[in-house]
Amino acid sequence: MGGVLVRCAAADLALQWLCWAAAAAFKTEKFYDLAGSGTFILLVHLSHTWGGRRHVRQSVQTGLVTAWGLRLGTFLFMRILKEGQDRRFNDVRDNPGTFFIYWTMQALWIFVTLLPTLVLNGERRDKPLGAQDYVGWGMWGLGFVIEAVADQQKWNFRNNPDNKGRFIQSGLWAYSRHPNYLGEILQWSGLFVSAASVMRGAQYLSVISPLFVWFLLRHVSGIPILEKQALSKWGSEPAFQNYIKNTPLLWPYSKLW
Repeated sequence: MGGVLVRCAAADLALQWLCWAAAAAFKTEKFYDLAGSGTFILLVHLSHTWGGRRHVRQSVQTGLVTAWGLRLGTFLFMRILKEGQDRRFNDVRDNPGTFFIYWTMQALWIFVTLLPTLVLNGERRDKPLGAQDYVGWGMWGLGFVIEAVADQQKWNFRNNPDNKGRFIQSGLWAYSRHPNYLGEILQWSGLFVSAASVMRGAQYLSVISPLFVWFLLRHVSGIPILEKQALSKWGSEPAFQNYIKNTPLLWPYSKLW
């Protein structure tokens, strides 16, 4: 298993640095998210091949990661093509050194997030599918639907000229201010739950994956940035103040989260 992880980590870094070289040369971030999603797909299939075993659990897990990567990568790529740029890179796309850090951090995000599935695909032991697997895959399925529906609802809302300058508070966005992130967290949590059914010892440390995803979205690069932007844009509007007061930040029906 260790050899599979090392080879995946090396492939991950090599690919992100290669993409950085091209992105820095053309001063563009347009394929940043697409490259990230594509690397997830590549690594999960490489680990499936290098692991030397193709048990049902491994094949299902590999397929679920592939489905996530195809959907999200396509969606994010179409979005940036339409919008023309990603505001996260306004101060870095012309600075190769800082840009390199972004691509390297993406490599870290990919490896840590994918770790439970890489561990699973590198494991030669197997056991019959059980309730834990189905619970994990059920969590993934629920998260996949929530994220996909939330993304599409926001896409449709923003593409409606009547909604120009307004904020979305309908559909899933009426129950959570960031339902797409809720879906993301559920998906990676579910994949850990299933993979953990055959883990032992230090392999359980891969629980860092869903914890890392939650922490990153909740406290670093996701919700804090979007909340700050929203407050700056609509913070003085009574309707937005009411939305903030009555709609949970992340988890529906929870005032604490």
